[in-house]
Amino acid sequence: MVRESWSDGRLDEFERRMDERFDRVDERFDDGRRETKEGFKQVDGRLDKIDGRLDKIDGRLESMQKTLVIGVIAMSSAFMAGFAALVTQL
Repeated sequence: MVRESWSDGRLDEFERRMDERFDRVDERFDDGRRETKEGFKQVDGRLDKIDGRLDKIDGRLESMQKTLVIGVIAMSSAFMAGFAALVTQL
Protein backbone atom coordinates (compact mmCIF):
# COMPACT_ATOMS: atom_id res chain seq x y z
CA MET A 1 0.00 0.00 0.00
CA VAL A 2 1.40 3.45 -0.98
CA ARG A 3 1.47 6.19 1.61
CA GLU A 4 -0.09 9.40 0.51
CA SER A 5 1.48 11.70 3.07
CA TRP A 6 4.86 12.14 4.68
CA SER A 7 5.12 12.86 8.38
CA ASP A 8 7.65 15.35 9.74
CA GLY A 9 9.56 12.48 11.29
CA ARG A 10 9.81 10.63 7.99
CA LEU A 11 10.89 13.80 6.19
CA ASP A 12 13.55 14.45 8.84
CA GLU A 13 14.80 10.86 8.52
CA PHE A 14 14.88 11.20 4.72
CA GLU A 15 16.85 14.44 5.01
CA ARG A 16 19.33 12.85 7.42
CA ARG A 17 19.90 9.87 5.09
CA MET A 18 20.35 12.17 2.10
CA ASP A 19 22.88 14.25 4.03
CA GLU A 20 24.81 11.11 4.96
CA ARG A 21 24.86 9.95 1.36
CA PHE A 22 26.03 13.31 0.08
CA ASP A 23 28.71 13.41 2.78
CA ARG A 24 29.99 10.05 1.51
CA VAL A 25 29.95 11.36 -2.06
CA ASP A 26 31.90 14.43 -0.94
CA GLU A 27 34.47 12.17 0.75
CA ARG A 28 34.86 10.14 -2.42
CA PHE A 29 35.39 13.32 -4.46
CA ASP A 30 37.95 14.53 -1.94
CA ASP A 31 39.78 11.19 -2.18
CA GLY A 32 39.75 11.45 -5.96
CA ARG A 33 41.11 14.98 -5.85
CA ARG A 34 43.87 13.92 -3.46
CA GLU A 35 44.86 11.01 -5.69
CA THR A 36 44.83 13.26 -8.75
CA LYS A 37 47.04 15.84 -7.07
CA GLU A 38 49.51 13.14 -5.99
CA GLY A 39 49.56 11.74 -9.51
CA PHE A 40 50.27 15.16 -11.00
CA LYS A 41 53.07 15.72 -8.49
CA GLN A 42 54.69 12.50 -9.71
CA VAL A 43 54.26 13.55 -13.33
CA ASP A 44 55.73 16.99 -12.58
CA GLY A 45 58.76 15.34 -10.99
CA ARG A 46 59.29 13.16 -14.02
CA LEU A 47 58.93 16.13 -16.36
CA ASP A 48 61.51 18.07 -14.34
CA LYS A 49 63.96 15.19 -14.79
CA ILE A 50 63.23 15.14 -18.53
CA ASP A 51 63.80 18.91 -18.73
CA GLY A 52 67.19 18.48 -17.10
CA ARG A 53 68.15 15.76 -19.55
CA LEU A 54 66.99 17.84 -22.51
CA ASP A 55 69.06 20.79 -21.28
CA LYS A 56 72.14 18.53 -21.19
CA ILE A 57 71.40 17.26 -24.70
CA ASP A 58 70.91 20.83 -25.91
CA GLY A 59 74.30 21.83 -24.51
CA ARG A 60 75.96 18.86 -26.17
CA LEU A 61 74.36 19.65 -29.52
CA GLU A 62 75.50 23.27 -29.30
CA SER A 63 79.10 22.25 -28.59
CA MET A 64 78.97 19.71 -31.42
CA GLN A 65 77.65 22.38 -33.79
CA LYS A 66 80.48 24.75 -32.80
CA THR A 67 83.01 21.97 -33.37
CA LEU A 68 81.57 21.24 -36.80
CA VAL A 69 81.65 24.92 -37.81
CA ILE A 70 85.26 25.26 -36.66
CA GLY A 71 86.13 22.06 -38.52
CA VAL A 72 84.50 23.28 -41.74
CA ILE A 73 86.32 26.61 -41.49
CA ALA A 74 89.65 24.86 -40.87
CA MET A 75 89.13 22.44 -43.79
CA SER A 76 88.08 25.27 -46.10
CA SER A 77 91.14 27.26 -45.11
CA ALA A 78 93.36 24.24 -45.74
CA PHE A 79 91.81 23.66 -49.18
CA MET A 80 92.24 27.33 -50.12
CA ALA A 81 95.85 27.29 -48.97
CA GLY A 82 96.46 24.11 -50.98
CA PHE A 83 94.87 25.56 -54.10
CA ALA A 84 96.83 28.79 -53.64
CA ALA A 85 100.04 26.75 -53.40
CA LEU A 86 99.14 24.89 -56.57
CA VAL A 87 98.33 28.07 -58.44
CA THR A 88 101.64 29.71 -57.47
CA GLN A 89 103.60 26.72 -58.74
CA LEU A 90 102.08 26.97 -62.19
